[in-house]
Amino acid sequence: MKVFVTGGTGAIGSHAVPELVKAGHSVSALARSADKAAALAAQGASPVTVSLFDPAALAEAFSGHDAVVNLASAMPSTALFMVRRAWRATERVRTEGSAAVAEAALNAGVDRLVQESVAMLYRDHGAAWIDEDAPVDHYPATTGNHAAEASARRFATAGGTAVVLRLGLFYGPGAAHSEQMLAQARRHLGLVLGPPENYLSSIHMADAATAVVAALGVPAGTYNIVDDEPLTKRGYADALAHAAGATPWVRLPGRAGLVFGDRLTSLTRSLRVSNARFRAATGWAPRHPSAREGWAATAAELARDR
Repeated sequence: MKVFVTGGTGAIGSHAVPELVKAGHSVSALARSADKAAALAAQGASPVTVSLFDPAALAEAFSGHDAVVNLASAMPSTALFMVRRAWRATERVRTEGSAAVAEAALNAGVDRLVQESVAMLYRDHGAAWIDEDAPVDHYPATTGNHAAEASARRFATAGGTAVVLRLGLFYGPGAAHSEQMLAQARRHLGLVLGPPENYLSSIHMADAATAVVAALGVPAGTYNIVDDEPLTKRGYADALAHAAGATPWVRLPGRAGLVFGDRLTSLTRSLRVSNARFRAATGWAPRHPSAREGWAATAAELARDR
């Protein structure tokens, strides 16, 4: 297939582009600088310089492609995660950007749109498993993701094939927050976001990338892209500590994280999300069944790269 990727140099995209090329697809990807264009070319993709917010220019770039994969984002740094104004760029990308991408894909006659979203949209379900039919929630940090999913639905209503991928909390080499979290763990600080018995559903970025490839052949719909085994918040902290080779002396913020309200809602609630629908539809399976294996592989790869 001829596939156009937006966000191809981002955290997920930098893994997805080479996986798409490896799978035999002809890949074009948006590049916003000469350095990023060179990185895409080195991965076997054709870089295209175009604005994410220009539907007419995007439609011209999308012309002749079979699918568009929208992975564009602009996540704030870990230090600014709870600062609402730091999310403005992200929200613009996910609202205006996703709308422009969907409009352009329709105008270019593209059949399939794959839109990245997040599993943190779901309501807290305690220890119960969550599938794609579970109710979602609306709080400030979800505004952009709801807008992106709405753009995908408009694409589908107009006759296109829309696939929404709700990713768990991603981690792995290439994500700045992953290196920061490992550094904290090496200083014996255990990160427990919310009640320790709550569940956290995550996904290694390499596994998210192979899911993107599989999404090119899946029936239209919404799918959860998460590990096979979501861990409790305490279990996740233990997996990170084991990967860092350091026993946590302090575990923060724990239940105290709840006092930050909706600024940390996406991370403090209990989300035991199932990937069963996507696995059944595609045969996809994560190489890292849980964060235990995934964090160990991440720490090993980062150590090799030093």
